[in-house]
Amino acid sequence: MAKMEHQSSPTPHVLIFPLPVQGHVTPMLHLAELLCLAHLQVTFLNTNHNHQLLTQNTNIEARFSRYLGFTFKTIPDDWPPQNRPRPQASNVNIMKILKAMVEGMAPRAEPLIRELLFGTTETDKVTCFIIDGWLSFAYDLAKEAEVPVIAFRCSSACGNWSYFCIPQLIEAGEVPFKENEEMDRIVCNVLGMESFLRYRDLPSFCRGKDKSSCDDLRQYFMREVQQTKQAQFLILNTFEDLEGPILSQIRSQCSQVYPIGPLHAHLKYRLGKEETPLSNNSSSSLWEVDKSCTSWLDLKPDKSVIYVSFGSTTTFTADQLMELWAGLVQSKKYFLWVVRPNIIASSLDGPIPEDLLEGTKKRGYKVKWAPQDEVLAHRAIGGFLTHSGWNSTLESIIAGVPMLCWPYFSDQQVNSRFVSQVWGIGLDMKDTCDRSIVEKMINEVMDEKKEELCRSMDNISQAAKRSIAEGGSSYSNLNHLIDEIQAMSKKGGLKSSSSHQ
Repeated sequence: MAKMEHQSSPTPHVLIFPLPVQGHVTPMLHLAELLCLAHLQVTFLNTNHNHQLLTQNTNIEARFSRYLGFTFKTIPDDWPPQNRPRPQASNVNIMKILKAMVEGMAPRAEPLIRELLFGTTETDKVTCFIIDGWLSFAYDLAKEAEVPVIAFRCSSACGNWSYFCIPQLIEAGEVPFKENEEMDRIVCNVLGMESFLRYRDLPSFCRGKDKSSCDDLRQYFMREVQQTKQAQFLILNTFEDLEGPILSQIRSQCSQVYPIGPLHAHLKYRLGKEETPLSNNSSSSLWEVDKSCTSWLDLKPDKSVIYVSFGSTTTFTADQLMELWAGLVQSKKYFLWVVRPNIIASSLDGPIPEDLLEGTKKRGYKVKWAPQDEVLAHRAIGGFLTHSGWNSTLESIIAGVPMLCWPYFSDQQVNSRFVSQVWGIGLDMKDTCDRSIVEKMINEVMDEKKEELCRSMDNISQAAKRSIAEGGSSYSNLNHLIDEIQAMSKKGGLKSSSSHQ
């Protein structure tokens, strides 16, 4: 009898598929490990190229070899990052890039996904498919295989809600809009943000579109929203106390929403609760990390250094890079600056001014890639000049470090507005890259507005930590989500919806 019962309730098998870029791979690997800790079987889809980078630059294989039910599967790709279309700092078109990336992946990924979704044995059978919100073709495959879909959207709740509202914005004539025209005008058609969201705070792909592009944009987001609504559940990497009002807006369209973040800290907390703690080294960097910067930080006074990193995708024009660099030097603050090899869209013209070289030698330290979690937690860090990517924003919140935001594209424009205007944990420097403004705003974050920003940040940082601790909202939401996935693998399919925050 016990054997029969076991056969009717196999271990749930979760298939996870991220968009193959750093900001999506990282949180979905954190989620994968959290599900492994709950003894679920997990298969994680990676591109060959990204898997090679992970294996080369992290302990990813050793980290996941501890989980007997975990498997990496890789998708063939002959499209390494250097050959991919990249956004230019002067004319960002994230939609074009995303479309090209997804269209390039689809034919390579489909055979493996079909094989996994239509598994022949009971043990192979996929219980549910956790799909990155941008990968529309995978939703169609899941529907064909009659496998329940859980949507994972890696952006903030506020960023995602702005995406949901794009069809209404277009209908109302608020999108598209031309840059430099009425940029500070308040947006009327994003519910819950009517008092503070400006045109310049809308996602970057709302700018400067012609009518045909606008129609494409509306159709794309109508499809995206519809798919998210049809998913069994929606996972967001956020927490109730940070984005509760906007989560309520999303729940008006998607009833089963699970905010379980900040995922990087949630994973560390659960690993720490293990009787035999597993390694807390959960790096999933596609870049080689330079840890020499921590030795440099060790020699600096408390909260005296501004950390500067613009993530894995941001690119600058030569002029922008020089203005930023000059502002850092003129601020007279110590700075740790992550300068990726591909951070500039064009080559620098002429020699570097001597004052910049000298100022950097005195007060700066540059690396190609930094161990960001470790850096933000360092006592010497007093501020974070960031692109407002959502992972970086959450890492800054957990570390309690105020931000100076220079958003680049997509949801980063929305995130930076919430950081400055709603949460009061940083300043927003979007749409400008002038050395005098950079200098002024660095000094505001590090000195003049430091106490005010730190007070707000401390409150939100503590709330984030409470959310992932036992009994907290994110902790409870993850437990509910795991219960739902386990119920999917039992006879009778999904259990009835349970209440959750």
